[in-house]
Amino acid sequence: MLELNKLYNMDCLEGMKRIPDGFVDLTVTSPPYDNLRTYNGNIEQWSFEKFQAIAKELYRVTADGGVVVWIVADATIKGSETGTSFRQALYFKDIGFNLHDTMIYKKSKIVPIDSRTAKRYAGEFEYMFIFTKGKISFCNYIKIPTKHGGKKAVGYQRSADGSLRLDRKEKNQDHIVADTKIKGNVWEYASTSHKYHPAPFPEQLAQDHILSWSNEGDAVLDPFMGSGTTAIACINTNRNYIGFELDTGYFNLANERIANHFNPLSLI
Repeated sequence: MLELNKLYNMDCLEGMKRIPDGFVDLTVTSPPYDNLRTYNGNIEQWSFEKFQAIAKELYRVTADGGVVVWIVADATIKGSETGTSFRQALYFKDIGFNLHDTMIYKKSKIVPIDSRTAKRYAGEFEYMFIFTKGKISFCNYIKIPTKHGGKKAVGYQRSADGSLRLDRKEKNQDHIVADTKIKGNVWEYASTSHKYHPAPFPEQLAQDHILSWSNEGDAVLDPFMGSGTTAIACINTNRNYIGFELDTGYFNLANERIANHFNPLSLI
């Protein structure tokens, strides 16, 4: 059995074999999809067969009611998107996961493209597939302020002729708009980049998923830990983490970032 709150410099497929069945409450990760990025000058060996083996291990180690957040996009090759993201999502379903939600990570800043040659719109999102093992245990909803919070709400119904009339249920009742509402499934963040890693996702993105799909003290896995963002988000939210990173340089970087990080909740 691997230790909690520790990263391992090894292939995640081999590492997950050392995790007991049903041990992981939540996985938050972004795989090296379609070899879109090179890592320290090398393209990580990645294939659909390798993905299939990893997906099966994820199913085995995920607790009943647990969640896998799989953040992925597609490469464009010879003018066509690969569709790998959808192929992976369907395979997760084939091996027993439920596709609980298809969410969108929208980037508030996007990299311009040469429209003269690309002949397409600039890509500004990635998929965030939410898979569950059986019925999801719970959801700690993230809420955002409402535009008309505290104001009186009046409900209407549309008649057969298209006109609006006051809803009978509303006539003798005062309904006040709540101050908050549940956030939608399109989450926008400023895209993250730094000189140490080519494809980090925003820390807030990882933290929001961890807050949504787990509780304090739960075990959170990232099979492709990269520069350590998921581990830092776990530290911020009092979750336990396990991470694998095959590249020694990124493994050392992640440990350095973790060592220099502090838990803001410890100040409360």
